[in-house]
Amino acid sequence: MSFAQNCLVFDIETVPDTELGRRLGFEGDDHAVASAMIAAREAESGSGFLPLEQHRVVAISTLLRSADQLQVWSLGELTSGEDDLVRRFFGGIEKLRPTLVSWNGSGFDLPVLHYRMLRHGISAPTYWETGDRDRDFKWNNYLNRYHMRHVDLMDVLAAYQARGRASLEHVALLLGLPGKLGMSGDQVLEFWKDGRIADIRAYCETDVLNTFLVWLRFELARGQLSVSAHADEIARVRAWLGERAEPHWRQYAASWAGA
Repeated sequence: MSFAQNCLVFDIETVPDTELGRRLGFEGDDHAVASAMIAAREAESGSGFLPLEQHRVVAISTLLRSADQLQVWSLGELTSGEDDLVRRFFGGIEKLRPTLVSWNGSGFDLPVLHYRMLRHGISAPTYWETGDRDRDFKWNNYLNRYHMRHVDLMDVLAAYQARGRASLEHVALLLGLPGKLGMSGDQVLEFWKDGRIADIRAYCETDVLNTFLVWLRFELARGQLSVSAHADEIARVRAWLGERAEPHWRQYAASWAGA
């Protein structure tokens, strides 16, 4: 099977924006400011989860399924600044005009990326297009919750109801996929404090692959993939994993094989 349209699955990892934190009145080095921001938020709301405008992106991982190609990678390099990561992400949308696929992308990833593109002065006219310049986007664009140019699987599978939402890990396990391996989202800050960006990127990449595999099952459910085509896609992913030497992919493949 060949995909007629590019499919780009994405996920981001974030830490507190300590530059903004200092403007908000917190003092100290980055670690101290990050901790103070979280503590203040917890005292205010009972949860240490920061408002979306207070997040800074430290990793963006993507999976591109296009024609006969399957690629998974994290944008930029270990030393890349946030502006480079965000610019690359929106630049990919400008170039490919893909179907975006995410897990809670509408509720977290994309709003965070909106604030960060404002912060860095990044332009992405295709992403923001709603039909004024290109009529193809009038009834199917990236911004409308009920359009399919961006598929937020968590939102769609929950029938757009908060009480129906599930975690990616639980849905992955439901389908016999590995789920979380080695770390979880609430550990990203500690990994960042320890300089373990490579581990954060690896974790983000496995989340992207889980999201893609859930999306394949969703495409089967809604008749966009036949049973045989779905089986071919799974075989393609397994073959791709078999060629990977990186530890996180070897662990993923071993866990999936034992499921």
